[in-house]
Amino acid sequence: MAFYLTYLIIGIVLFGFIAGFTLFAVYSERKIAGFVQDRLGPMETGKYGSLQTLADILKLIQKEFITPSAADNVLFAAAPVIIFVAVFLGFAVMPWAPGMAPSALNLGLFYVLAIISVDAIGLLMAGWGSNNKFSLLGSMRAVAQIVSYEIPAGIALISVVMIAQSLNLQEIALNQGINAASPQLFIGLWDVSGIGGILAWNVFQAPHLLLAYVIFFIASLAECNRAPFDIPEAESELVGGFHTEYGGLRFAFIFLAEYAMMFLVAMIGVVVFLGAWNTPLPNIGALKLADWTTGVVWGIFWTLSKTILIVGIQMWIRWTLPRLRADQLMSLCWKVLTPLAFLCMAISGIWRVWVMV
Repeated sequence: MAFYLTYLIIGIVLFGFIAGFTLFAVYSERKIAGFVQDRLGPMETGKYGSLQTLADILKLIQKEFITPSAADNVLFAAAPVIIFVAVFLGFAVMPWAPGMAPSALNLGLFYVLAIISVDAIGLLMAGWGSNNKFSLLGSMRAVAQIVSYEIPAGIALISVVMIAQSLNLQEIALNQGINAASPQLFIGLWDVSGIGGILAWNVFQAPHLLLAYVIFFIASLAECNRAPFDIPEAESELVGGFHTEYGGLRFAFIFLAEYAMMFLVAMIGVVVFLGAWNTPLPNIGALKLADWTTGVVWGIFWTLSKTILIVGIQMWIRWTLPRLRADQLMSLCWKVLTPLAFLCMAISGIWRVWVMV
Protein backbone atom coordinates (compact mmCIF):
# COMPACT_ATOMS: atom_id res chain seq x y z
CA MET A 1 0.00 0.00 0.00
CA ALA A 2 2.80 2.43 0.92
CA PHE A 3 4.45 1.59 -2.41
CA TYR A 4 1.41 2.73 -4.41
CA LEU A 5 0.91 5.75 -2.16
CA THR A 6 4.49 6.86 -2.87
CA TYR A 7 3.94 6.71 -6.63
CA LEU A 8 0.63 8.56 -6.26
CA ILE A 9 2.37 11.37 -4.39
CA ILE A 10 5.14 11.49 -7.02
CA GLY A 11 2.52 11.70 -9.77
CA ILE A 12 0.69 14.54 -8.02
CA VAL A 13 3.97 16.44 -7.49
CA LEU A 14 4.93 16.00 -11.16
CA PHE A 15 1.50 17.15 -12.32
CA GLY A 16 1.71 20.17 -10.02
CA PHE A 17 5.16 20.99 -11.38
CA ILE A 18 3.96 20.72 -15.01
CA ALA A 19 0.95 22.95 -14.26
CA GLY A 20 3.15 25.52 -12.51
CA PHE A 21 5.73 25.42 -15.28
CA THR A 22 3.02 25.92 -17.90
CA LEU A 23 1.75 29.05 -16.12
CA PHE A 24 5.31 30.39 -15.92
CA ALA A 25 6.14 29.41 -19.53
CA VAL A 26 3.03 30.99 -21.06
CA TYR A 27 3.69 34.26 -19.26
CA SER A 28 7.38 34.12 -20.22
CA GLU A 29 6.55 33.39 -23.86
CA ARG A 30 4.21 36.36 -24.05
CA LYS A 31 6.91 38.60 -22.59
CA ILE A 32 9.58 37.16 -24.91
CA ALA A 33 7.23 37.64 -27.88
CA GLY A 34 6.62 41.22 -26.79
CA PHE A 35 10.35 41.89 -26.52
CA VAL A 36 11.15 40.31 -29.91
CA GLN A 37 8.31 42.17 -31.64
CA ASP A 38 8.95 45.45 -29.82
CA ARG A 39 5.75 45.52 -27.78
CA LEU A 40 4.87 45.16 -24.09
CA GLY A 41 2.98 41.86 -23.84
CA PRO A 42 0.55 41.38 -20.91
CA MET A 43 0.54 44.42 -18.60
CA GLU A 44 -2.92 44.89 -17.07
CA THR A 45 -3.75 41.79 -14.97
CA GLY A 46 -1.40 41.85 -11.98
CA LYS A 47 1.98 43.54 -11.73
CA TYR A 48 3.47 43.56 -15.25
CA GLY A 49 0.64 41.21 -16.28
CA SER A 50 1.94 38.45 -13.98
CA LEU A 51 -1.60 37.20 -13.21
CA GLN A 52 -2.71 37.06 -16.85
CA THR A 53 -2.06 33.33 -17.30
CA LEU A 54 -3.81 32.56 -14.01
CA ALA A 55 -6.83 34.50 -15.26
CA ASP A 56 -6.74 32.55 -18.53
CA ILE A 57 -6.73 29.22 -16.67
CA LEU A 58 -9.68 30.29 -14.50
CA LYS A 59 -11.52 31.30 -17.67
CA LEU A 60 -10.87 27.91 -19.33
CA ILE A 61 -11.93 25.95 -16.25
CA GLN A 62 -15.27 27.79 -16.07
CA LYS A 63 -16.20 27.14 -19.71
CA GLU A 64 -18.69 24.38 -20.48
CA PHE A 65 -17.83 21.27 -22.52
CA ILE A 66 -19.08 21.73 -26.07
CA THR A 67 -19.04 18.76 -28.47
CA PRO A 68 -19.88 19.31 -32.17
CA SER A 69 -23.11 17.54 -33.12
CA ALA A 70 -21.44 15.43 -35.85
CA ALA A 71 -18.32 14.57 -33.80
CA ASP A 72 -17.39 11.13 -32.53
CA ASN A 73 -18.13 11.65 -28.82
CA VAL A 74 -15.75 8.97 -27.50
CA LEU A 75 -12.74 9.94 -29.64
CA PHE A 76 -13.38 13.66 -29.18
CA ALA A 77 -13.48 13.37 -25.38
CA ALA A 78 -10.60 10.89 -25.03
CA ALA A 79 -8.08 12.62 -27.33
CA PRO A 80 -6.98 15.46 -24.98
CA VAL A 81 -6.48 12.98 -22.14
CA ILE A 82 -4.38 10.64 -24.28
CA ILE A 83 -2.29 13.54 -25.61
CA PHE A 84 -1.51 14.75 -22.09
CA VAL A 85 -1.02 11.34 -20.47
CA ALA A 86 1.43 10.28 -23.22
CA VAL A 87 3.61 13.27 -22.42
CA PHE A 88 3.07 13.07 -18.66
CA LEU A 89 4.22 9.43 -18.49
CA GLY A 90 7.48 10.40 -20.18
CA PHE A 91 8.55 12.16 -16.97
CA ALA A 92 8.48 8.84 -15.09
CA VAL A 93 12.10 8.00 -15.94
CA MET A 94 13.69 11.45 -16.02
CA PRO A 95 16.52 11.99 -13.49
CA TRP A 96 16.34 15.29 -11.59
CA ALA A 97 19.34 14.88 -9.28
CA PRO A 98 21.77 12.15 -8.11
CA GLY A 99 19.64 9.15 -7.17
CA MET A 100 16.46 11.16 -7.72
CA ALA A 101 14.29 9.74 -10.50
CA PRO A 102 10.69 8.51 -10.25
CA SER A 103 11.76 5.22 -11.87
CA ALA A 104 15.33 4.31 -12.85
CA LEU A 105 14.57 1.90 -15.70
CA ASN A 106 17.47 0.20 -17.46
CA LEU A 107 15.71 1.00 -20.75
CA GLY A 108 14.72 4.51 -19.68
CA LEU A 109 15.62 6.28 -22.91
CA PHE A 110 13.86 3.63 -25.01
CA TYR A 111 10.78 3.94 -22.78
CA VAL A 112 10.52 7.71 -23.03
CA LEU A 113 10.85 7.64 -26.84
CA ALA A 114 8.18 4.92 -27.05
CA ILE A 115 5.69 6.63 -24.74
CA ILE A 116 6.06 10.02 -26.47
CA SER A 117 5.12 8.32 -29.76
CA VAL A 118 1.64 7.62 -28.35
CA ASP A 119 1.05 11.39 -28.56
CA ALA A 120 0.56 10.99 -32.33
CA ILE A 121 -2.41 8.67 -31.74
CA GLY A 122 -4.11 11.29 -29.55
CA LEU A 123 -3.57 13.98 -32.19
CA LEU A 124 -5.11 11.80 -34.90
CA MET A 125 -8.05 10.99 -32.60
CA ALA A 126 -8.60 14.71 -31.99
CA GLY A 127 -8.66 15.51 -35.71
CA TRP A 128 -10.83 12.57 -36.76
CA GLY A 129 -13.15 12.79 -33.76
CA SER A 130 -13.85 16.49 -34.38
CA ASN A 131 -15.37 15.72 -37.83
CA ASN A 132 -13.89 18.99 -39.07
CA LYS A 133 -11.83 19.18 -42.26
CA PHE A 134 -9.39 21.68 -40.76
CA SER A 135 -8.92 19.52 -37.68
CA LEU A 136 -8.40 16.39 -39.78
CA LEU A 137 -5.84 18.11 -42.02
CA GLY A 138 -4.02 19.43 -38.94
CA SER A 139 -3.92 16.01 -37.28
CA MET A 140 -2.67 14.33 -40.47
CA ARG A 141 0.07 16.93 -40.75
CA ALA A 142 0.97 16.44 -37.09
CA VAL A 143 1.23 12.66 -37.37
CA ALA A 144 3.29 12.84 -40.58
CA GLN A 145 5.58 15.40 -38.96
CA ILE A 146 6.03 13.57 -35.66
CA VAL A 147 6.61 10.15 -37.23
CA SER A 148 9.14 11.63 -39.68
CA TYR A 149 11.14 13.66 -37.16
CA GLU A 150 11.27 10.84 -34.62
CA ILE A 151 13.73 9.11 -36.96
CA PRO A 152 16.56 11.71 -36.93
CA ALA A 153 15.87 12.44 -33.24
CA GLY A 154 16.13 8.75 -32.32
CA ILE A 155 19.24 8.16 -34.41
CA ALA A 156 20.92 11.24 -32.88
CA LEU A 157 20.21 9.81 -29.42
CA ILE A 158 21.58 6.42 -30.51
CA SER A 159 24.83 8.20 -31.42
CA VAL A 160 25.22 9.14 -27.74
CA VAL A 161 24.07 5.76 -26.47
CA MET A 162 26.81 4.07 -28.50
CA ILE A 163 29.36 6.26 -26.72
CA ALA A 164 27.74 6.04 -23.26
CA GLN A 165 26.97 2.29 -23.56
CA SER A 166 23.72 2.61 -21.57
CA LEU A 167 20.02 3.32 -22.00
CA ASN A 168 19.56 4.04 -18.29
CA LEU A 169 19.15 7.82 -18.04
CA GLN A 170 20.44 7.88 -14.46
CA GLU A 171 23.64 6.10 -15.56
CA ILE A 172 24.02 8.42 -18.56
CA ALA A 173 23.65 11.39 -16.20
CA LEU A 174 26.09 10.01 -13.63
CA ASN A 175 28.82 9.45 -16.23
CA GLN A 176 28.93 13.12 -17.24
CA GLY A 177 30.52 14.51 -14.08
CA ILE A 178 33.12 14.00 -11.38
CA ASN A 179 31.33 10.94 -10.00
CA ALA A 180 31.56 9.07 -13.30
CA ALA A 181 32.08 5.32 -13.00
CA SER A 182 34.21 5.23 -16.16
CA PRO A 183 36.90 7.55 -17.59
CA GLN A 184 35.52 10.60 -19.40
CA LEU A 185 37.59 11.73 -22.37
CA PHE A 186 37.18 15.29 -23.68
CA ILE A 187 37.06 14.95 -27.50
CA GLY A 188 38.25 11.40 -26.93
CA LEU A 189 41.76 12.50 -25.98
CA TRP A 190 41.92 14.18 -22.55
CA ASP A 191 40.82 12.34 -19.40
CA VAL A 192 38.68 14.85 -17.47
CA SER A 193 37.22 12.42 -14.92
CA GLY A 194 38.76 14.33 -11.99
CA ILE A 195 37.98 17.74 -13.46
CA GLY A 196 34.32 17.29 -14.34
CA GLY A 197 32.28 20.32 -15.27
CA ILE A 198 31.28 21.12 -18.83
CA LEU A 199 34.28 19.20 -20.19
CA ALA A 200 32.74 15.89 -19.09
CA TRP A 201 29.37 16.39 -20.79
CA ASN A 202 28.49 13.90 -23.52
CA VAL A 203 28.24 16.61 -26.14
CA PHE A 204 32.04 17.07 -25.82
CA GLN A 205 33.00 13.39 -25.59
CA ALA A 206 33.37 13.26 -29.37
CA PRO A 207 33.44 16.05 -31.99
CA HIS A 208 30.38 14.80 -33.89
CA LEU A 209 28.10 14.72 -30.83
CA LEU A 210 27.66 18.50 -31.00
CA LEU A 211 26.15 17.99 -34.47
CA ALA A 212 24.04 15.15 -33.06
CA TYR A 213 22.62 17.51 -30.42
CA VAL A 214 21.80 20.16 -33.05
CA ILE A 215 19.93 17.48 -35.05
CA PHE A 216 18.07 16.36 -31.94
CA PHE A 217 17.18 19.95 -30.99
CA ILE A 218 15.76 20.74 -34.45
CA ALA A 219 13.82 17.46 -34.50
CA SER A 220 12.49 18.13 -30.98
CA LEU A 221 10.99 21.43 -32.19
CA ALA A 222 9.09 19.48 -34.83
CA GLU A 223 8.02 16.91 -32.20
CA CYS A 224 6.47 19.74 -30.17
CA ASN A 225 4.80 21.33 -33.23
CA ARG A 226 6.68 24.52 -32.42
CA ALA A 227 7.56 27.18 -34.97
CA PRO A 228 9.01 27.04 -37.53
CA PHE A 229 7.44 23.55 -37.58
CA ASP A 230 3.92 24.51 -36.42
CA ILE A 231 2.07 23.70 -39.66
CA PRO A 232 -0.31 21.21 -37.89
CA GLU A 233 -1.99 24.15 -36.15
CA ALA A 234 -1.23 26.96 -38.61
CA GLU A 235 -3.88 29.56 -37.77
CA SER A 236 -3.55 31.27 -41.16
CA GLU A 237 -4.47 28.03 -42.95
CA LEU A 238 -6.23 25.67 -40.53
CA VAL A 239 -7.74 28.03 -37.92
CA GLY A 240 -6.20 25.99 -35.08
CA GLY A 241 -5.55 22.61 -36.64
CA PHE A 242 -6.37 19.49 -34.64
CA HIS A 243 -7.67 21.48 -31.64
CA THR A 244 -9.97 23.83 -33.59
CA GLU A 245 -13.16 22.39 -32.03
CA TYR A 246 -11.84 22.21 -28.46
CA GLY A 247 -12.54 24.68 -25.69
CA GLY A 248 -12.57 24.89 -21.93
CA LEU A 249 -10.78 22.23 -19.91
CA ARG A 250 -10.26 19.99 -22.93
CA PHE A 251 -8.31 22.73 -24.69
CA ALA A 252 -6.43 23.36 -21.43
CA PHE A 253 -5.21 19.74 -21.43
CA ILE A 254 -3.95 20.06 -25.02
CA PHE A 255 -2.27 23.34 -24.10
CA LEU A 256 -0.77 21.75 -20.98
CA ALA A 257 0.55 18.84 -23.07
CA GLU A 258 2.28 21.19 -25.52
CA TYR A 259 4.26 22.98 -22.82
CA ALA A 260 4.92 19.73 -20.95
CA MET A 261 6.32 18.31 -24.21
CA MET A 262 8.54 21.37 -24.62
CA PHE A 263 10.00 20.83 -21.16
CA LEU A 264 10.31 17.05 -21.65
CA VAL A 265 12.22 17.16 -24.95
CA ALA A 266 14.44 19.94 -23.59
CA MET A 267 15.13 17.82 -20.50
CA ILE A 268 15.93 14.74 -22.62
CA GLY A 269 18.52 16.81 -24.49
CA VAL A 270 19.93 18.10 -21.21
CA VAL A 271 20.16 14.61 -19.66
CA VAL A 272 21.63 12.86 -22.69
CA PHE A 273 23.86 15.59 -24.11
CA LEU A 274 24.32 18.49 -21.68
CA GLY A 275 25.47 16.91 -18.43
CA ALA A 276 22.03 16.33 -16.85
CA TRP A 277 22.21 17.33 -13.17
CA ASN A 278 25.99 17.72 -13.25
CA THR A 279 27.50 21.15 -12.72
CA PRO A 280 29.09 23.05 -15.63
CA LEU A 281 31.83 24.29 -13.24
CA PRO A 282 35.09 22.27 -13.34
CA ASN A 283 37.63 21.56 -10.62
CA ILE A 284 40.56 23.95 -11.15
CA GLY A 285 43.49 23.10 -8.90
CA ALA A 286 42.57 23.87 -5.30
CA LEU A 287 39.23 25.32 -6.43
CA LYS A 288 37.01 22.23 -6.32
CA LEU A 289 34.09 23.97 -8.01
CA ALA A 290 32.64 20.73 -9.38
CA ASP A 291 32.80 19.06 -5.95
CA TRP A 292 31.23 22.04 -4.23
CA THR A 293 28.32 22.35 -6.70
CA THR A 294 27.33 18.69 -6.93
CA GLY A 295 24.55 17.15 -4.84
CA VAL A 296 20.79 16.68 -4.72
CA VAL A 297 19.86 20.36 -4.30
CA TRP A 298 22.49 21.49 -6.79
CA GLY A 299 21.38 18.71 -9.15
CA ILE A 300 17.78 19.95 -9.21
CA PHE A 301 19.04 23.51 -9.71
CA TRP A 302 21.28 22.58 -12.67
CA THR A 303 18.61 20.38 -14.29
CA LEU A 304 15.98 23.12 -14.08
CA SER A 305 18.40 25.88 -15.16
CA LYS A 306 19.62 24.04 -18.25
CA THR A 307 16.16 22.86 -19.26
CA ILE A 308 14.52 26.27 -18.83
CA LEU A 309 17.37 27.81 -20.86
CA ILE A 310 16.63 25.41 -23.73
CA VAL A 311 12.89 26.13 -23.45
CA GLY A 312 13.74 29.84 -23.66
CA ILE A 313 15.65 29.19 -26.89
CA GLN A 314 12.62 27.30 -28.25
CA MET A 315 10.46 30.37 -27.53
CA TRP A 316 13.04 32.70 -29.05
CA ILE A 317 13.06 30.66 -32.26
CA ARG A 318 9.26 30.65 -32.42
CA TRP A 319 9.06 34.42 -32.53
CA THR A 320 12.06 34.83 -34.85
CA LEU A 321 11.76 32.36 -37.74
CA PRO A 322 8.88 32.12 -40.25
CA ARG A 323 6.84 28.92 -40.64
CA LEU A 324 8.14 26.33 -43.10
CA ARG A 325 6.02 24.96 -45.93
CA ALA A 326 5.06 21.29 -45.70
CA ASP A 327 7.44 20.32 -48.52
CA GLN A 328 10.30 22.26 -46.91
CA LEU A 329 9.60 20.56 -43.58
CA MET A 330 9.77 17.07 -45.08
CA SER A 331 12.80 17.88 -47.22
CA LEU A 332 14.69 19.10 -44.15
CA CYS A 333 13.85 15.87 -42.33
CA TRP A 334 14.53 13.28 -45.03
CA LYS A 335 17.23 15.01 -47.11
CA VAL A 336 19.25 16.80 -44.42
CA LEU A 337 18.66 15.69 -40.82
CA THR A 338 18.22 11.94 -41.38
CA PRO A 339 21.41 11.49 -43.48
CA LEU A 340 23.39 13.60 -41.00
CA ALA A 341 21.99 11.57 -38.09
CA PHE A 342 23.03 8.32 -39.80
CA LEU A 343 26.49 9.82 -40.34
CA CYS A 344 26.72 10.67 -36.63
CA MET A 345 25.72 7.11 -35.73
CA ALA A 346 28.36 5.65 -38.06
CA ILE A 347 31.04 7.93 -36.61
CA SER A 348 29.98 6.91 -33.09
CA GLY A 349 30.58 3.26 -33.98
CA ILE A 350 34.01 4.03 -35.39
CA TRP A 351 34.82 6.31 -32.44
CA ARG A 352 33.82 3.68 -29.91
CA VAL A 353 35.94 0.96 -31.53
CA TRP A 354 39.04 2.90 -32.61
CA VAL A 355 39.31 5.83 -30.17
CA MET A 356 37.59 4.76 -26.91
CA VAL A 357 39.58 1.55 -26.40
